[in-house]
This record gives sequence, structure tokens and C-alpha cells, in this order.
Amino acid sequence: MTRVYDFLKKSEVYYLATTDGDQPRVRPFGTVDLYEGKLYIQTGKIKAVSEQMRKNPKIELSAMCEGKWIRVSAEAVLDESIEAQEHMLAAYPSLQAMYKPGDGNTEVYYLKNATAQICSFAEAPVTITF
Repeated sequence: MTRVYDFLKKSEVYYLATTDGDQPRVRPFGTVDLYEGKLYIQTGKIKAVSEQMRKNPKIELSAMCEGKWIRVSAEAVLDESIEAQEHMLAAYPSLQAMYKPGDGNTEVYYLKNATAQICSFAEAPVTITF
């Protein structure tokens, strides 16, 4: 899981895919955090992505960095604890102008039943499960 975190962090931007009914939705994200042995992402409750993950928690992340790419398939699990929100926002001070722990809008999700593949054109894929 640390290798996945490091890859996403180094990429700075990854793309999160959800479903909206029968329509796929993809958007750029930048938040990723390790907290209590879990990999977390963050969004706002008022955003469509939040509603989509609550309706169907199956998501995929994808990013590219240094000639390699990663694809992560997982279930997004909402963690409503203030501590998880505080940890995420401490890692991203720039978000603190828009989000506050316990504000009713800040949401953090951890990834469960995750499978990641790191691929390139020159090497065999590496598979990581967590």
C-alpha cells in the first residue's frame, strides 16, 4: 500500500472514476493520505462524486508518473471520524480554506479490497493488493 501511496503522491494528480447510473464519470483528484494503515482520499459532500461513491462505492484511480502508470480498483468506504478528516487536512493545508474537520462537508474515504497494478511498456506489471 505504501508503494501505491508513494506513486499517487509523486504523480500529484490522479484520475478518479465513478459511475453515475450507467454513465462513467472521471475527474482529477490530488488528495491521498495514509492514516491508521489505510489509504484515504478526500472530497466534499456537496459534490456529485460524493453521491456517486455513496450509491456505488466501486471506484478506480489512475495516474501516470515517470513513464509508468497505475490503476487502482477499490471500494470507497466513508470514514466519518473527525480524526481522519483532521489527518487529511493537516497533509493538505491549502484545502483548509475550503474544508474544516466536522464541517458537514468534508468527507474522507479509505480504499478497501483494493488491487493496484503498476505498469510500463518496458517492465512486467506489478500487482499490489490491500
